[in-house]
Amino acid sequence: MSRTLVQPVGQKRLTNVAVVRLKKHGMRFEIACYPNTVLSWRSGVEKDLDEVLQSHTVYSNVSKGVLAKSKDLIAAFGTDDQTNICLDILKKGELQVAGKERESLLSSQFRDIATIVMHKTYNTETQRPYTISMIERLMREIHFAVDPHSTSKKQALELIQELQKQFPIKRCPLRIRATAPQDQLPNLLEKLKEWNATVISKEGSSAQLSVVFEMEPGLYKDCHDFVMNKMHGRFEVLAHSLYVEGDTHVDQYNDYEDMPAPLPKETHDSVVELNEKLQKQTISSTSRPTEGQQKQNKCNTCNVSFDDSKLYREHHKSEWHKHNMKRKTRQLPPLTEEECMADMELGDSKSDLKDYSF
Repeated sequence: MSRTLVQPVGQKRLTNVAVVRLKKHGMRFEIACYPNTVLSWRSGVEKDLDEVLQSHTVYSNVSKGVLAKSKDLIAAFGTDDQTNICLDILKKGELQVAGKERESLLSSQFRDIATIVMHKTYNTETQRPYTISMIERLMREIHFAVDPHSTSKKQALELIQELQKQFPIKRCPLRIRATAPQDQLPNLLEKLKEWNATVISKEGSSAQLSVVFEMEPGLYKDCHDFVMNKMHGRFEVLAHSLYVEGDTHVDQYNDYEDMPAPLPKETHDSVVELNEKLQKQTISSTSRPTEGQQKQNKCNTCNVSFDDSKLYREHHKSEWHKHNMKRKTRQLPPLTEEECMADMELGDSKSDLKDYSF
């Protein structure tokens, strides 16, 4: 019977590969990378190229193992240096991901965009912020599609403009404190009126004056440049989100930030009564053992109880307990400590008589 000799194939099998593809001069070039390393390389987290590339080889088709020809590399990249071409493809190429991985990335970015929108907007009818589930529902109603090649923040800002066309949603105003010299106050108030800003409070001394106001986020850069460059003052953002009724005011927040709120008198009295009850319960529990402790310190074999857990443990090592255990196996009633000692002495005398033969 003839047997076929299987020769090993000199082919490098590439499994569990992330493929980066680049089309140039009408030709397709691919490189084989390790999964979850391409994005780390592009963001600058990963520095070692060997940790990203499975091999410094350029393919025309990674799945089939077809290498790119040298003349094609020279025509497309002007060189046949595999390492430099791999770096170029890694930088400019398109990452090929599987269906489940792509779905997971898009779902994660969809959630990130919804979170950004939730923090930056509020409902104009209720004057309350939206929940993230409501934002996601609105995104699905307008058939929002995530662009994987754009940042989440940029897409969130564009999404807010689309949502404003159909729903009662608006960007939260910025609460800002601007500090400037007293003589510059009229110019600042004129600018705030021009920007339709809402002045919350004015405070300060004769030399410096601080104005707290709210304005549209789109005017942030103009306001910052005006206060810092033209007025030579200070510019501070106090809040990005919406202030609703019941929130702490700015002056209260600054003055009493580290002070705890005082307890009401009734609450204080109830706390004192509760502490007294707890102390009484602690004293009573330490003075007399509970029923559970009495049951725990009782030996059912010898039918005896112990107040001290140490004596209870030593009892289990005594000859009295061991003797009653032997009687229990023979279904005999337990003996007291005196009866046990007498029975043990009687047993010893009988064993001594067995040593003599008459």
